[in-house]
Amino acid sequence: MLRSPVLLAAFVAVTAGNLLANAAGNDLGELVTKPLLMPLLAAYLWRAAADRGTRPDRLVLAALALSTGGDVALLGTGAGAFLTGMALFLGAHACYVAAFVRGGAATALRRPPLLAVPLAYAVLTVAALTWMWPGLADAGLAVPVAGYAIALATMASTATAYGWRVGLGGGLFLLSDLLIALNVAGTATLPGPPIWVMATYAAGQALIVTGWAARRGAAASTPPVTPAAAPAAG
Repeated sequence: MLRSPVLLAAFVAVTAGNLLANAAGNDLGELVTKPLLMPLLAAYLWRAAADRGTRPDRLVLAALALSTGGDVALLGTGAGAFLTGMALFLGAHACYVAAFVRGGAATALRRPPLLAVPLAYAVLTVAALTWMWPGLADAGLAVPVAGYAIALATMASTATAYGWRVGLGGGLFLLSDLLIALNVAGTATLPGPPIWVMATYAAGQALIVTGWAARRGAAASTPPVTPAAAPAAG
């Protein structure tokens, strides 16, 4: 297998190609590049673990596999494709949350200063849903999007227990899905080329995976950051 830096470089190159395709409205370019993104990150994670003589986290690999399915589903159009993609990404978030909680994120988030993180995400989620609710209700998606938003905020919150890189990745993933919801609800549209959803999504997933892979040896099985502990590998 290719070495992990090569795989990461391939991911960056394919991401750039995908963003260019989105900016140019090139459907074929998007169709070719989008399904490759998460498999490249999964290959990177696998190789990075092999370089350390360990096994990759199966829950994170499952999250990437489900994300690949979600990416493919969202290449389609209509409510069916959207709901299928959302269900697959819901599974991805559940896998990420399970991986983070298994290492002790829930305990870390009950103590200051990290206690503020889930509270902040809860306020953001309620505010965003309140803003978008009329448009989501008109589209018949208010309830499923609300349930998805709770899972998404939980993922982003638990990610923060593993250092700045994984935490920022979770936040960018949340931002990407928020931008999708804003578009579905007809609430707001960002200026410029339509690259913001994929840019924040790809960056978020990459930060989560590279941050997770950066944990060395025994650190892979130790609890995440608590106020009394040293900072986690970022």
